[in-house]
Amino acid sequence: MTHTLIEVVYLAAAVAFILALKWLSSVPTARRGVLVGAFGMALAIGGTLASPEIVSYRFIAVAFVLGTVIGVPMAMMPMTAVPQRTALSHAFGALAAALVGTAEYYLRAHELSHFTMAALALEVLLGFLTFTASLMAFGKLQELLPTRPITYRGQNIVNLAILAGAAFVAILLVLDPTRTALFPVLGVLALAFGVLLIIPIGGADMPTVISLLNSYAGLAAAAMGFVLDNKLLIIAGSLDGSSGLILSIIMCRAMNRSFTNVLFGAFGQVQASAAAVEQKTVRSATPEEAASILEAASSVMIVPGYGMAVAQAQHKVRELADILGRKGIDVRYAIHPVAGRMPGHMNVLLAEADVPYDKLLEMEDANPEMGQADVALVIGANDVTNPAARHDKGSPVFGMPILDVDKARTVMVIKRGMSPGFAGIENELFYLDKTVMLFGDAKSFVSGLVKELSAAH
Repeated sequence: MTHTLIEVVYLAAAVAFILALKWLSSVPTARRGVLVGAFGMALAIGGTLASPEIVSYRFIAVAFVLGTVIGVPMAMMPMTAVPQRTALSHAFGALAAALVGTAEYYLRAHELSHFTMAALALEVLLGFLTFTASLMAFGKLQELLPTRPITYRGQNIVNLAILAGAAFVAILLVLDPTRTALFPVLGVLALAFGVLLIIPIGGADMPTVISLLNSYAGLAAAAMGFVLDNKLLIIAGSLDGSSGLILSIIMCRAMNRSFTNVLFGAFGQVQASAAAVEQKTVRSATPEEAASILEAASSVMIVPGYGMAVAQAQHKVRELADILGRKGIDVRYAIHPVAGRMPGHMNVLLAEADVPYDKLLEMEDANPEMGQADVALVIGANDVTNPAARHDKGSPVFGMPILDVDKARTVMVIKRGMSPGFAGIENELFYLDKTVMLFGDAKSFVSGLVKELSAAH
């Protein structure tokens, strides 16, 4: 294939990526966006493999087999593990960029211009730190590592010092690319910073962290495009980097947090006052009693959260909604932007259970309707429903936009126990007179509701 034809293929792939992002921004067109994005990637890979510069496909074939062996099991992971899978995808993509940059450096160290060396240093720095940071995020999401922030005195100073050291080494390399002894130092500092960056971040901030790491991986790819003089990499990496950054900003606004607070605030440590709040009494109910409350309602607002994801209860929730619908009860879903462990987590899980798109209400649409709901059924959501966000200036969640479930006539909360959420504080909602706690695993309890309502029918 000629270079001109390859450029045309790359252009078509770039257009496909742009259209994919546009369609992915809307739920009804998201499936089309995924297909078009995959088609664009197929074009990009095909164009690259058809390059006349390739002299042997032997190692490419080996890489293809290895990638397939790793990728297929990842693709078969349950939908509840999408955040972990996303973190691993960021890790692999960033590592690829960093390794390509490393190879390019040692192949061309004595002929690199200052600009190319700057792009290469940025590629390696972002690639390696995103690799280890993504692995740490995976560990927290998979609960292989503590989800609570791990902090120590002077931690932020240490982290910033390592980042400053990496930047200083990068500057020295830009000034003189032939200082090959410095290059491993850059890589080691970047790897270390990635680990230390995620340790003090709690599980509540994983949605923002995932978006930010997506941005870093995209920027590493864009820098690689400048190093390799590949326009498609520049376009795709820029799209990835900018969209990840925009999504991170949206997530921060949804939590009323700043980037610095997310990265350095150690958000999620259990508050000392939580034990005092826990002495209050709560009302609880059995599946039989909860089913009776639901059956007497005319409008139900379901609020899904991470507890639903952990229990893989989305299909049972859909079954419950169907039964209520057949009884003439209006059922809709209120979705908070940061419910779960990644942006759109609840939307993905409910889509897997074939919940109709028009039943999903974003927070700004759900809150005006909450006062008219007879029952707000909260399934595993915690901090995003805490009324303290509206009035308690001393609370870590103060100012965070929440779902106004406390305005419904009756609130029912399915939760394993009274432990605090990711923000490390008790939820005032649980102690309101109108709130009924439904203790147990989300899937088991919803199954009990389904059984009781089916028997009543």
